[in-house]
Amino acid sequence: MEGPLKGIKVVELAGLGALPFGSLKLADMGVEVVRVDRLSEVPENPEARPHNSWDRGRRSIALDLKDPRAVETVLRLAEGADAFLEAFRPGVAERLGLGPDVLHARNPRLVYGRLTGWGQTGPLSRVAGHSLNYEAITGATRSIGPAGGPPVPTLTLLGDFAGGGLHLAYGVVCALLEAQRSGRGQVVDAAMVDGVSSLMGVFHGMDAMGMSSEDLGTNLFDGGAPFYNVYETADGRYVSVAPMEPHFYALLLEKIGLDPADLPDQYDEAHWPEMRERLAEVFRTKTRDEWSELLEGTDACYAPVLTLSEARAYPHNRTRGMFMADRETPELVPTPRLSLTPGEPGDSPAWIGADTDAVLSEAGFSAEEISDLREGGTIR
Repeated sequence: MEGPLKGIKVVELAGLGALPFGSLKLADMGVEVVRVDRLSEVPENPEARPHNSWDRGRRSIALDLKDPRAVETVLRLAEGADAFLEAFRPGVAERLGLGPDVLHARNPRLVYGRLTGWGQTGPLSRVAGHSLNYEAITGATRSIGPAGGPPVPTLTLLGDFAGGGLHLAYGVVCALLEAQRSGRGQVVDAAMVDGVSSLMGVFHGMDAMGMSSEDLGTNLFDGGAPFYNVYETADGRYVSVAPMEPHFYALLLEKIGLDPADLPDQYDEAHWPEMRERLAEVFRTKTRDEWSELLEGTDACYAPVLTLSEARAYPHNRTRGMFMADRETPELVPTPRLSLTPGEPGDSPAWIGADTDAVLSEAGFSAEEISDLREGGTIR
């Protein structure tokens, strides 16, 4: 693996959703990631499985962490690692014997990354939850939805991935830089509620300054503004327009055949509803492709609203090489793109636990020790 983080070693205790996304972003940039999977998930008759982009760039070992010898195995791996990642509820890693105090006693330089939804502290820290719940208590969910309608879930983009996995990866890289300077490891408490709140920081500021309303679909970025909106076209598809600047807005009006003199001022919020309906009438007169032919490539701040399959085939995305051509299933290239040391997508494990022997051998386990672990049922 190449990339700007080449040479960094990470041990990851397998988790769901947000954690593998965060470790994927690290692996794409050159980090050598060893994922510790559950021994119970090792197939009885291992066969090579299709490449899985969620698993790419990591090797897999399988252990039963209820076995003290498995815990000791992880501790030995952590001694030679730069970072350690887990996504258990608070206190679980400590009960397993893999908490930060134990690991730092073995490796003082270790960065210990902890990813949770609610955080390590607080009255909700030990209860179950998912991305939507974490987004809900930050104000994000209540800020997104149509006028007169209910708030809408935002997939899991804000909680799991942006506020969770990316937030964790950013914190780990920050702590790794500090460890290189000072020789001291530390704990990274990456909570999705913190990450989503950080993403909502600008909107908290706008709210505090009286620049937004709690009524859904009435604000600048939530569909209230007629010039920052999505419109249905004659063929039942959709287009987006976002000319916030007056000169871009004037160009849009010119292109779609509206006279500014017949419309209220762009930022006259009292007249936004009627302006929005007027634009909606206009956009319903042509198909999405006809609008694209007229508006794409201009400064009208226009783009068609695409499905996932359409996005993969869209000329701009194809020209940018967003999806790798040599993979059987849609798979995105590593981002962001670095000019000198770009990321490199790695392979995924052949099966869960496929790399156990190789990883342990490289970590200094003797052939006899590996054999003893297998015979004792600690590995398979």
